[in-house]
Amino acid sequence: MEYPILADNLPHCIRQLLLYDAGDPITLAGGFFLMAFVVFMTGYTVIKNFARLRTLYVLLFSLYFYYKLSGVWLLLLAGVALSDFIIGRCVARSKRHGRRGRGWVALTVIIDVAILAWFKSAGLFAELIDGLYGEGTLDLGKVAAPAGVSFFVFQSISYVIDIYRGRIEPLSRPTEYLFLLSFFPKMFLGPLVDNADFISQIRAPRLYISKQDVGRAARLIAGGLIKYAVIAKCLGVMLVHPAFAGEMGGGGFVALMAVYGFTMQIYCDFSGYTDLALGVALLMGFRLPQNFAAPYHSATITEFWRRWHISLTSWFRDYLYIPLGGSRMGSLRTAFNLLTVWIVTGIWHGVTPNFLLWGLILGFFIILEKFCLGSFLSRHTLLSHLYVWFLIPLTWVIFAITDLRSLGFYFSRLF
Repeated sequence: MEYPILADNLPHCIRQLLLYDAGDPITLAGGFFLMAFVVFMTGYTVIKNFARLRTLYVLLFSLYFYYKLSGVWLLLLAGVALSDFIIGRCVARSKRHGRRGRGWVALTVIIDVAILAWFKSAGLFAELIDGLYGEGTLDLGKVAAPAGVSFFVFQSISYVIDIYRGRIEPLSRPTEYLFLLSFFPKMFLGPLVDNADFISQIRAPRLYISKQDVGRAARLIAGGLIKYAVIAKCLGVMLVHPAFAGEMGGGGFVALMAVYGFTMQIYCDFSGYTDLALGVALLMGFRLPQNFAAPYHSATITEFWRRWHISLTSWFRDYLYIPLGGSRMGSLRTAFNLLTVWIVTGIWHGVTPNFLLWGLILGFFIILEKFCLGSFLSRHTLLSHLYVWFLIPLTWVIFAITDLRSLGFYFSRLF
């Protein structure tokens, strides 16, 4: 009697396996990914030392995982990859013929930033139009940004710029470049990779996975799961969400506990996912860069952001701060460059007033540390750590509460 039921459900099971479900997208910590990864590794262990076959095999699974994560937006990922693969080769060709290729670099920046700006600002634009012409005029607020769009766009921009700077040669096969952008362990939250380093890993004839690598990967995956799926989720459900919603009372102590609860939740969520990504990649023989280095041990806000989301901070330094002039053009220009970077960092998270305010505040304190507070903080270790543990959690509140009026009300409760 079991077999007819199984046969009746088989088409549904196959559809569920193959098709994107917006209500249940894949995650690295989910049961579906775990089962799919076991299937993936079964074949991968056989072909991992055949470079071209390995690239194609991992690419197919990466595209499948991305489809299960974002559905039709897989076409956007493929479009960005094709566009910048072609532009990268055009940059290299221009340089070979004695031209600098700046126009091609400008083109890739315009295309990729326009894509990113659209998804980051579509909801805000819809709100403005609704305010002028009535609610529901534009339904852009319901357009969800593709998973990881910020990361694959930034990775793609850096690839073209690295060709322009002569750091790398353009890839000869589109499959290799699509592999670079879509490699599934880092597809959602990064980390961003150094193009030269990761391309050399893609092309490596053999990938060596030692017993030490397997042990480290197991520790990363186990630790990541505990942080991401246990600690972060429990903090969110039991403390952060009800406290921010006022369900635990409106006192200052509850507000303070919510601030520090969210501080730990966002760290465990983000660093836990990164540990999972690093562990899964290491089991495959790929080494992704460290993305967190005990950020709450920092003595300044500047140091904190050198330890938090290291790959993104490094990207902004290498591809925005230094091209703007860095700290080479006097104090006033340095302050302007730092503030510009942090405004862009805020907007990168979302085109909303709270993210702009978040970027402005962090930029202000980093400028203050560079020109005024740095020597004082270096002489007073205890005060410097208390300063970080006081200020950073307050900036996370600005990050968490999107409405400025609600933010003001929350700070009035807090203080």
